[in-house]
Amino acid sequence: VAGGFAGRVEVGATVLGTVSVAADLGAESPAGFIPVDELGMPAEWLGSGTALAADPGLLARLRAALPAATVGPVLTVSTVTGTAASTDALRLRHPDAVAEAMEGYGVAVAAAQAGLPFAELRTVSNPIGPRDRDTWRMREALAALTTAAAALT
Repeated sequence: VAGGFAGRVEVGATVLGTVSVAADLGAESPAGFIPVDELGMPAEWLGSGTALAADPGLLARLRAALPAATVGPVLTVSTVTGTAASTDALRLRHPDAVAEAMEGYGVAVAAAQAGLPFAELRTVSNPIGPRDRDTWRMREALAALTTAAAALT
C-alpha cells in the first residue's frame, strides 16, 4: 500500500508506477534538497541512479489488466511524509508523482541486479501529508489490492 498525493489519486485507488524514485536520497543544503546523483559522486557509487523505470512490457500488461489505475511515478522515502511543509517540498521536487511508499526503489534495484522485470503496483491507504490516522483506509486499500491481484492472473 502507499500514501497518495491528494488531487492526483484517491484513497482506495490503484497506482501503477512508471518509475520508482529514491525521493529522499541526497543532501539538504541552504538552497534546498540535492539528489544524490547531483552531488558529484562517481557514477559507480550510484549504481542505477535514483530513479528506475518500470519494465515497459510488464507495465503495459498491468495497464491493460487494470485500466482504471492511476499511472505515474511512485516515490520511495525512508521517512513517511507527515507535515504539510514536507508534502509541499516533495510535490515541488516531484510534480508528476502520484504516491509514496517505502520499498519500491529497493525492490527495483534488486530486480535490476537480478536481471528481472520490475513494475510497482500499489493501492492507496491514505493521503500524503500531516499524520492523521483517522484518514487511513487500510481495509479499502487491501480490498483494492485483492482486486488488483485477481486481475493479474
